[in-house]
Amino acid sequence: MIQEPDLTVETTLSQTCGGSMIAGMDEVGRGALAGPVAVGVAAVDVAVSEPLVGLRDSKRLTALQRERMTLAIPAWATTAVGLASAEEIDTYGITAALGLAGRRAWHELVAAIDPPHGLVLDGNTQWLNDAPLALTQALAPVEAHIVLQTKADATCSTVSAAAITAKVARDALMVELAEQYPAYGWDGNKGYGSASHRAALVEVGVCEHHRRSWNLVPDDLQLRLL
Repeated sequence: MIQEPDLTVETTLSQTCGGSMIAGMDEVGRGALAGPVAVGVAAVDVAVSEPLVGLRDSKRLTALQRERMTLAIPAWATTAVGLASAEEIDTYGITAALGLAGRRAWHELVAAIDPPHGLVLDGNTQWLNDAPLALTQALAPVEAHIVLQTKADATCSTVSAAAITAKVARDALMVELAEQYPAYGWDGNKGYGSASHRAALVEVGVCEHHRRSWNLVPDDLQLRLL
């Protein structure tokens, strides 16, 4: 039996930080060869909220199940998604790009609601602080009390909602980009390194949405592409 995420971590955090509005944040697309990295954030008032039924680690849900959850999530939580482009990943590195996308998501979130008191960040690295200063000066600061939680998308309801929201948004974007660049099969692989995607890189080369600083193809083929 799969255990659903709950609000245990969020409730404990609310007691620590002295406020009941708690957000969860997670990223998707970190390991893709093409397309942006996306960071989702979801905030709820844990004093009046119950865990949303149906939430799971986004990777354990089908695409249809994720899309259905995005219809239910907005009635339960306030959400936002931030992106950092392939060009920004190449320029600043993936960790800084994650921070940038996260700051953009937070900025959008606090434009809609009062800033949450606490934030559960999935993983064991606080990458929000790594966002490029030049690109974040105009963005709202993250003044919430932050806690790191590994595998939070499977255990924390807010993080699960954030991850599902971000994945559905990023997947939809990759489907749109696939219409412009059909050779790469992004409507199916969503920019990840499938065999057909790598074969297309060898055959037709890279495009503007590829992360050119990454090892996209074997070294002996690299000069053909760049």
